Amino acid sequence: MTKDQRVIRFDWAIKNVLRDKANFDILEGFLGALLREDIRVVDLIESESDQEGGRQKFNRVDILVRDSGGRVMIVEIQNEHESDYIERLLFGTCKVIVDHMKLGSPYEEIAKVISVSILYFNLGSGDDYVYHGSTQFTGVHTGNPLVIRRRFMTRQGRYVLRERDLEREVFPEYYLIQTERFRDEVRVDLDEWIYMLKNEHVPEHFKSRNIDRAREKLAVLMMSDEERRRYERYLMDAPIERDILKTAEARGEEKRAKETAENLLSMGKLNAEEIAQATGLSAEEVEELGNYKSDDFPNRPSRPLETSVCK
Repeated sequence: MTKDQRVIRFDWAIKNVLRDKANFDILEGFLGALLREDIRVVDLIESESDQEGGRQKFNRVDILVRDSGGRVMIVEIQNEHESDYIERLLFGTCKVIVDHMKLGSPYEEIAKVISVSILYFNLGSGDDYVYHGSTQFTGVHTGNPLVIRRRFMTRQGRYVLRERDLEREVFPEYYLIQTERFRDEVRVDLDEWIYMLKNEHVPEHFKSRNIDRAREKLAVLMMSDEERRRYERYLMDAPIERDILKTAEARGEEKRAKETAENLLSMGKLNAEEIAQATGLSAEEVEELGNYKSDDFPNRPSRPLETSVCK
């Protein structure tokens, strides 16, 4: 890898470079390779998650894109695993739909939403590095798809019935790109973009649409001195913030485990070893919790820790 081929991280690019209309061509190239169609980005839609607060978001950056067909696309970077990530994806798409539905508008104007997640961890188990999901209706007994048609008027003023592709026209679609599972084997245009996302590098022989623009516009050496300082500071701060998040999550899990242990203690049915096995705490930690006073927990009786199962 030569030094002039190194490009900036995509999460930084989304936050600081790709918001410029002059750089929409990079988004168009990436999304076009993913969706296998020509994409033209019309504008970016600001949302609460786009607004910078007093500190960076711990582990995600997202951007809302509207294309020439009126579709709204959520492009999200996720660096760390979250146990409820799939649920958060669902919430995100639902919120976008509601936010872009004007009060009193007919339901046919509901925004079509495509969610694109660039993941730097392995979510679940599988044998691929790009996954796609949407909503389909199939017969419970036959397994055949439900066919829905809509009547519309042609230019000649005649009404005809057209079969609807609900997956592509109505329901949200989800793309999960798992960069850690990509083995750097480039076979299609999308692989060139995933290679860049994973390795922060665009080889000279890559030829997919607009990836040369990414090589040029996202090059580290193209940064001004001030931009480079900000970028290097971001690279140094990112692992620190991830550590803070992990620490906060660990403390939250420990708190929940102790609360569960206290509830089990108050029931008086299990001994220290059994509660430790159920909560993940050590027997010593459970014994310490068992020495609480009635003043600390006014609704619970003051009693010593039971060391055996109550009969």
